[in-house]
Amino acid sequence: MAKEVQMSIKMEPELRDQFMAAAAGRHRPAAQIIRDLMRLYIADSETPNALTADTIRKSDQGEDVFYASSATDMFKQLGI
Repeated sequence: MAKEVQMSIKMEPELRDQFMAAAAGRHRPAAQIIRDLMRLYIADSETPNALTADTIRKSDQGEDVFYASSATDMFKQLGI
């Protein structure tokens, strides 16, 4: 098992109290919720994600590329 380290953070007392109450209401340790949130944040921060990578690949290959003569034309093509 990986070595665990402690971390401290500063926050408003009201935020801490609300978080601790929400964690208790779900019968989950606050530290576990923080670890889960950190993992989600890291996963969400990975670039590019699958959709972005696919969009870049399609653009590089000329797929799903549209050209507009003006902003008005672009909005019209997008149906906005």
